[in-house]
Amino acid sequence: MNLCDISFVKRLMAKHQTGTKKSFGQNFLINKEIPEAIAEASYSYHRSLSNKKSLVVEIGPGIGCLTYELAGCYDKVIAIEIDSTLLPILDETLAEFENVEIINCDFLKMDIEDFFKSYSEEYDISVCANLPYYITTPIIMALLERARGYLKSITVMVQKEVADRLCATTKKGDYGAITASIAYYGEAKKLFDVSPDNFLPAPKVTSSVVRIELYDKPKYKVNDEEMLFKAIQGAFCQRRKTLLNSLSSYFGNISKDKLGEVILSLGFGESIRGEKLDIEDFCKLADKLGEIK
Repeated sequence: MNLCDISFVKRLMAKHQTGTKKSFGQNFLINKEIPEAIAEASYSYHRSLSNKKSLVVEIGPGIGCLTYELAGCYDKVIAIEIDSTLLPILDETLAEFENVEIINCDFLKMDIEDFFKSYSEEYDISVCANLPYYITTPIIMALLERARGYLKSITVMVQKEVADRLCATTKKGDYGAITASIAYYGEAKKLFDVSPDNFLPAPKVTSSVVRIELYDKPKYKVNDEEMLFKAIQGAFCQRRKTLLNSLSSYFGNISKDKLGEVILSLGFGESIRGEKLDIEDFCKLADKLGEIK
């Protein structure tokens, strides 16, 4: 069964009287080499670190082309699909696999920490998904904030522009709040690009596959994680402005003079911008901000 054959996909959708839905950001892969490469990128890294049985969680399986490849690698696959009309299709396309479980729900409305925790004793867990463009950042941040202690890695296909931000380095124009946030939890690496002609329907932009390799233990020390992410958000809330002016807009309860003192005490110039700070700088900034009464 070739779940990426365009004729097969169209017949399958017609048989079940459904189609791709813009509201869910659905674009189905029609080149088998792409899901094969994504699954291999996810499993090869997972296998290098794993001591238990392997579990991968896929968010948004669509008709199951990536799920199919993941099921051939991992001991167990849990695919979370919001679109109930795709469930009969997934039952058909994945019928040969006993290690696949489909859950029909909105991933962001789940108790994410409890879900991953419930499987963590038996399995080492990774996430692998072709994420809808419109909801990429909320899903990644939900995984990092609520499931990071249970995950080995997150391998996702996203819009190339987003991938560039996820993997950016300081002093680059793509560097932003999501970049710094990911750097606290792990290292993001762009693996390869995927052109629009590999999808049905074809999107207007190129996609990229990114793997976030998560730290087993926190690499950076900070007194208050909540303050760290406030500092990051504050630094980029007005990214065309200096760090001082951006933080002043975000932290309305702290005087601009006090914020200026904090920035200077860290050895930064008054005109520095948020994109010049790496994650260690943000940890130091958060600790200083936390000292302000």
